[in-house]
Amino acid sequence: VEHRYALGERTLGVMPLFHTMGMHSLTSMLALNGLFVAMPDWETELALEIIEREQLTCLYLIPTLFHELVNNEAFERHDTSSVRKLSYAGASMLSYLVEKCIEEFQPDVFINHYGSTEVYIFATYPEPRKKPGCAGRAAFHTELRVVRADPEPVVDPDEVVPTGETGEIIVRLSDDAFASYYNRLEATEKAIRDEWYFTGDTGYLDEDGDLWVAGRVDDMINTGGENVYPVEVEEVLARHPDVSEVAVVGLPDEKWGQVVTAFVVPERPQLTEEEIDSYFKESTSLARFKRPKKVVFVKQIPKSPVGKLLRRLLLEGEYEEIEPPTKDTGVRS
Repeated sequence: VEHRYALGERTLGVMPLFHTMGMHSLTSMLALNGLFVAMPDWETELALEIIEREQLTCLYLIPTLFHELVNNEAFERHDTSSVRKLSYAGASMLSYLVEKCIEEFQPDVFINHYGSTEVYIFATYPEPRKKPGCAGRAAFHTELRVVRADPEPVVDPDEVVPTGETGEIIVRLSDDAFASYYNRLEATEKAIRDEWYFTGDTGYLDEDGDLWVAGRVDDMINTGGENVYPVEVEEVLARHPDVSEVAVVGLPDEKWGQVVTAFVVPERPQLTEEEIDSYFKESTSLARFKRPKKVVFVKQIPKSPVGKLLRRLLLEGEYEEIEPPTKDTGVRS
């Protein structure tokens, strides 16, 4: 119902069938007497060919795959006008990418599903044109709260933060939610408290009561005593015309505790750290202490098999660096 599917829909089966998104796509097409085109391995240009050849009507993908579709040079060579319904889940979608998908596909329906394997869907938002990137309201038979964020399991479900303040997103457990993690008592005790599931995600409720997801509790950067959420920095830098992809983490630093570090896949090989620094200085949307103090140019951003960003690999040094033409290795104050 939320996808607004109709009889005879046609979709791309690229998400793994052990993943709820993949199984949802398959069973939906079966129920609607539709078409499910199985694609075992993702190839962007092949996906565009399939969309055109099979006249697919709907796509349910993670943001990473939408990014690769609309930013591929082959996009303009293929007719994607048959696609009228877009849905995404699995990770937050930056607002610039929402806008790009709307511009390129011109969909009639575009829905954000926010949830997890443990509980399935927490919230949905069906109008991204109004608020690109918003996660929306609690899903059917679901109750959400945003409480004080703490990496340790010391927060009570009633420690709700004020509107607009970032905290941890929690969900009241329902009959169809998980009961525990198998043979992982400590993980279960951390995640489930007083019949509420602590998602590990951070976010806030705006003045309309709509939810915005900011990232993970463990990803929060503490630099000089100030908290910085990677997504808010990525939102700004992703709009740079010469940035193909970006991921932000906090690297250890003797002076600051952690330094905001941007890992960038450049669209233009000549892109320099100085240019990115100037870009942030010209931007008025980000406080000075949130700007990256270090930029690392890499060949690719590490991702999981289903396309989720793996920040821990960046923290562990698991990346291939590109030497820019001019490199400023110093940390700015």
